Order: sequence, then C-alpha cells, then structure tokens
Amino acid sequence: MDGIHLLGEWYGCPADTPEFTRAGPLRELCVTAVRDAGLTVVGERFYQFEPQGVTGTVLLAESHVAIHTWPESGFCTVDVYVCNVTTDNTEKAEQVFRTLEAALRPQRTHFQAIHRGGKDA
Repeated sequence: MDGIHLLGEWYGCPADTPEFTRAGPLRELCVTAVRDAGLTVVGERFYQFEPQGVTGTVLLAESHVAIHTWPESGFCTVDVYVCNVTTDNTEKAEQVFRTLEAALRPQRTHFQAIHRGGKDA
C-alpha cells in the first residue's frame, strides 16, 4: 500500500461563511470537492455543534476526508488521505485540499504531506 496524507491547520478563516459554521453547507462542499476530483464517495457523516462548528468525514473507496471547524476561533483542521493501490491519486487529493482551502479562505496555514506505506511497508 502506498498513499498520501495531507494535513492542514487553517487559521483566520472567516467565521461568517455557512461552510464554516453549518453541517449542511460543509457537507455539500466536501462531497462536491471529492466527486469533482474523481474520487469515490462510499459514505459521509457530518455533525453540527451548537451554537456553531462542525465535524465531518467523507469515507472514500480510496480512504477519507475529515474536517473540523471552530468558528469561534476562526480555526479548522483538514485531513485528506488517499491510497494509491491501482492508480496514483495524489493529484486528486491535492485538488480536494485546494478546493476546501479556497472555500474556507484561511489567512494563515500550516501544511504537512506524509507519504504512507510504499514498497517496504
């Protein structure tokens, strides 16, 4: 198994956007980003916190996308992980990550890319 795990910590996200504060719009953003990138949704679950904030996961045939928002702090964490079993899905993962980042508009980011598995795994 070989894969890429993209991790983002996003600071200074505008807290007045529906995708940042409400489960429905964030779910739509994530599922659309995944499908537009050519990845396969096999399930999803988003949970709405009160008064605001969301935690959500899109389960992929290729692995997963997880996102957590804290509008009161303008903070968000994003986790995009894909396996590269039959094809290299790295560009698709990067596309999902960029789409989410563009929509949530952080002022400052911390990014990590972790290569997982490989021939020696």
